[in-house]
Amino acid sequence: MSWETWWRDLSDSNLMQQEFHGNSLPRWIAAATVFVASLFLMRLAAGIVRRRAGTLAERRKSDVAQAVVGVAAATKWWFLLVVSLFLGSLVVNFPDDKTAVLVEKVVLTVLLLQLAVWSDVLIALFLDRYMQRRMETDAASVTMMSTLTFLARVAVWTMTVLWILENLNAHISTLVAGLGIGGVAVALAAQNVLGDLFASLAIVLDKPFILGDFIAVEDFLGSVEHIGIKTTRLRSLSGEQLVFSNSDLLKGRIRNYKRMYERRIQFSFGVEYGTPYEKMTAIPGMLREAIAAAGRTRFDRAHFKAFGDSSLVFESVYYVLSPDYNLYMDIQQSINLWLMKRFAEEGIQFAFPTQTLYVHKIAAAPSGEG
Repeated sequence: MSWETWWRDLSDSNLMQQEFHGNSLPRWIAAATVFVASLFLMRLAAGIVRRRAGTLAERRKSDVAQAVVGVAAATKWWFLLVVSLFLGSLVVNFPDDKTAVLVEKVVLTVLLLQLAVWSDVLIALFLDRYMQRRMETDAASVTMMSTLTFLARVAVWTMTVLWILENLNAHISTLVAGLGIGGVAVALAAQNVLGDLFASLAIVLDKPFILGDFIAVEDFLGSVEHIGIKTTRLRSLSGEQLVFSNSDLLKGRIRNYKRMYERRIQFSFGVEYGTPYEKMTAIPGMLREAIAAAGRTRFDRAHFKAFGDSSLVFESVYYVLSPDYNLYMDIQQSINLWLMKRFAEEGIQFAFPTQTLYVHKIAAAPSGEG
């Protein structure tokens, strides 16, 4: 018997004419065919996309290709199974509306779960790429991004659960109201912690300083050693660790010495009152020469400033072409030594605090007068 004859006899038989749950056998066969074909094709497509995108990601280091690989790898088998069953169900007729509604709810629930998985994977990929780019330069941003990523993932799954419950006709209004009230209570109880949390977020995003910067906060100085969710820690010059809450830190005035391009220096000294006029007029030129000889400086000005209590005061301003403090001290030392040597050669004396007492003797009156 040929295949065509067998199929014609089977089609004419009573079996093919009978209905099962409101659908004939050929319709069930067609639905099964759609299910199997859909499942096979979607799994095949996911595998091809994953391999092609993986090859592209390795060759071109493409972030988009890596995201596609992550999404394809995170596509769950149960999602493909439910989608295939749904496509197959489109061929048959449901016995009642309740069954159709139930199928839609199941499909939507599975879709929401799969979307949450994809979002979770994309968030993790973004964090991984961000950490690779920022780890060497800004570890504080990495720490904060890890916290924000955790909060984002919690938010994604929380919203997914709420949507699923709403899809299943659960009464979530009471739950949401309870969560809202509980959230307000927690926020009031932990307002200081939340204030520090948002302050740390402001530090990471606005970047008034980063790890390694040398800053001054009021009367405290130190290098930034750690930027956390609640506190920022500095290592002072004397060695102890200074701990500031992030909110208090941002309320004060912060001076960031690490971001100086150059350092402005102003210094004064005095010479004796008996210094000749010719020597006085030559001192500003000596100062210019001393600053130029020190190197890595830019001269600004030098002037005979004032008549002091015990000296003739000169003031000079120059710029060190580097923010390095040790370099500044080396340059200032070089200038001071140069001036000491030159003044000794010129016979100019540095003044030191002295007081001169002038005594005027009054002649005695002649005897017998008065």
